[in-house]
Amino acid sequence: MKESVVKDKIGTLLPPSLTAEQQGNVAVLRLNRPQKRNALDDETILGIETFFSAPPEDARCVLLCGEGVHFSAGLDLTELKERDVTQGIAHSSLWHRAFERVQFGKVPVVAVLHGAVVGGGLELAAAAHVRVAEHSAYYALPEGSRGIYVGGGGSVRLPRLIGVARMMDMILTGRTYSAEEGQAMGLTTYITEPGKGFAKGLELAQHIATNAPLTNFAVMQALPRTAESDPTTGYAMEALMSSIAQADPEAKARLRDFLEKRGRKVTRD
Repeated sequence: MKESVVKDKIGTLLPPSLTAEQQGNVAVLRLNRPQKRNALDDETILGIETFFSAPPEDARCVLLCGEGVHFSAGLDLTELKERDVTQGIAHSSLWHRAFERVQFGKVPVVAVLHGAVVGGGLELAAAAHVRVAEHSAYYALPEGSRGIYVGGGGSVRLPRLIGVARMMDMILTGRTYSAEEGQAMGLTTYITEPGKGFAKGLELAQHIATNAPLTNFAVMQALPRTAESDPTTGYAMEALMSSIAQADPEAKARLRDFLEKRGRKVTRD
């Protein structure tokens, strides 16, 4: 990273384009380039990789958000330069590695989305496990009009959320979707009024942080792979993960609390 890298509020070495703090057992990571619509440059991507490779030890969930009007307008196009094929592959691999740390890291990630969630910003949001969008959020993949192609894992993650045909349409035509349309598609998990996204995201992150760590691990690491495997392999993996989770001492204590009327029952508010 550049010499401008400094320690943030929780002692992690991050570039100025990122800030981090902790609220209880929830770590909050903010994209901090509002003057650039939180465009993602290489320094920021390296910072994301650093943070998610070693989140605070007592953090049980991460809340990812953007400073200013937008979540992220995607790749910082001012960084584009002449690259040969080898250099291009290496650059894309950097993004893949960083976003892999988000999706398959140590703790679940809740993303709060508002304004532009575009290009690489959408690829980053797709790596999160829960997405809270304010009504101002909009989704787009403008790569087609710019003569480029997705390079941050979008062609892998987004079709699983919205389907191949819809992603093709977004790139080919530049179609933009609202937060509400995104909810119907599978991009938006929760939707809130403007200015309410952070509070909702923090509420969800705090709830997720109370889950048994082994359950969260199973949801993050096993569930996506089980869903993509053949049925026979999937059933075997599910049985194995289920048996490991229920044998955990914390799971036994929680089940005992429920059976002895101390546990929380499922209700609909």
